[in-house]
Amino acid sequence: MAVKDRMSGNEAVSYAIRQINPDVMPAFPITPSTEIPQMVSAYIANGEMDTEFIPVESEHSSMSAAIGAQAAGARSLTATSSAGLALMWEELLLAASNRMPIVLALVNRTLSGPININCDHTDGMGARDTGWIQIYAENNQEAYDNFIQAYPIAEHPDVHLPVMICQDGFITSHAVENIELLEDQAVRQFVGEYQPQEYLLNPGKPIAVGPYSASGYVMEARKNQEAAMERAKAVIIQTAERYRALSGRGFDLFEEYRTKDADYIMLLIGSAAGTAKQAVDDLRAKGRKVGVIKLRVFRPFPAKELAEALKGCRMAAVLDRCESYNGNGGPLGCETDAALFRNKIRIETVNYIYGLGGRDFTVNDAYAVFDELEDADVNGKTVEQYQYIGLRR
Repeated sequence: MAVKDRMSGNEAVSYAIRQINPDVMPAFPITPSTEIPQMVSAYIANGEMDTEFIPVESEHSSMSAAIGAQAAGARSLTATSSAGLALMWEELLLAASNRMPIVLALVNRTLSGPININCDHTDGMGARDTGWIQIYAENNQEAYDNFIQAYPIAEHPDVHLPVMICQDGFITSHAVENIELLEDQAVRQFVGEYQPQEYLLNPGKPIAVGPYSASGYVMEARKNQEAAMERAKAVIIQTAERYRALSGRGFDLFEEYRTKDADYIMLLIGSAAGTAKQAVDDLRAKGRKVGVIKLRVFRPFPAKELAEALKGCRMAAVLDRCESYNGNGGPLGCETDAALFRNKIRIETVNYIYGLGGRDFTVNDAYAVFDELEDADVNGKTVEQYQYIGLRR
């Protein structure tokens, strides 16, 4: 039975953590994710969960402690943002390569410079190739739902990889929305107890974690890790189907919104999808065939599935809330173009950069993107590739 409430995104994730009741949470505060360890530690102090909370001296230490706890056989997690994720860099790679099913609540915030504490996807996208599964939320409800699905994905025997559950800093983390929560028992049954097959504190079967690997083994280890990432796609879908049966809320690798007959589609990640959907509804009311694809799972990247979803449109706008500094486009733009090319889908795309450092993305901005696509398609107007939305000239 659903429990209706009003919560911020940080509150919703913290509530999910309380319901799951993991074994160990090391954490170090950083805006805008600070509330998550604060709220979890309050739950612990009030006797509502028995997680071991470890206050550490840095984010590097928090991920190190999470790896150590997970290696010992404990279900572990942490939370961070921005420079905190950057400080974890070495440990992110170790967590993934050691096949630790840790969960990280990432509240997306831009990375310096210039110094700024507002939302973009610089932090998550900077860690996109560390071997972590990455799942992004549009709103508070999805942040809650995604977190509950994280451990069944991470701990699945076909996967055994760490998972980042991402939400937009301040936009969802601090804004309060109506939300439907599951009952505690339903969540615990869905997630289940962690039963590791291999762990350090097993006297009957000693193992080594993170030993030196000679050149003759590294490629094989990396290939095994990559194969697990490929298998994660099916596990994510299976877990979403189970969660749909439990909650009534459906999930997939991405969400298609009014795309079935769309001539022009906007592809993007995170909270701006809500703005884009409003623009689509407004333009549909005027008879224009437009739609939105909201990417939920960025790692593993659903290349074939996205190409299939885009193949029927005339043009697509791919929006990145991150600058990749490669002179050619943002991360989502480049990966989408590669996906289309490899799957032999011949449609034109335009890559836009938006929302850096918390810059607003408005319904009018979305209108303008669709206008530009249609003008290019119908009238042959040349569209500037790799352009910034809302940039002051």
